[in-house]
Amino acid sequence: MKAIYQATNFDADQKLIDFIQAKLDKLDNFFDKVIEAEVYLKLNNKGEKNKTVEVKIDIPRNAVVVSRDAETFEKAMDLAFDVLKRQLKKQKEKLKK
Repeated sequence: MKAIYQATNFDADQKLIDFIQAKLDKLDNFFDKVIEAEVYLKLNNKGEKNKTVEVKIDIPRNAVVVSRDAETFEKAMDLAFDVLKRQLKKQKEKLKK
């Protein structure tokens, strides 16, 4: 899956981008018509959960957007992945009807 990455207030290292890309590639198993993904990585001032991952996945005639906060970007991406997986399964069922 083609993804565009944008980090706000810091430079994301390649290891983090590779981790997120691996998660996004797994989403192809649940919905194979993904056009592209946009990933926003943000540092914020929300106490311990100060890292935000926002993922926007463009699919035909729609888009799925998920944002999650956690202590690390990896944990936030894991939380977002579970929601994205569920949302993409729903969208796939809607297209079948």
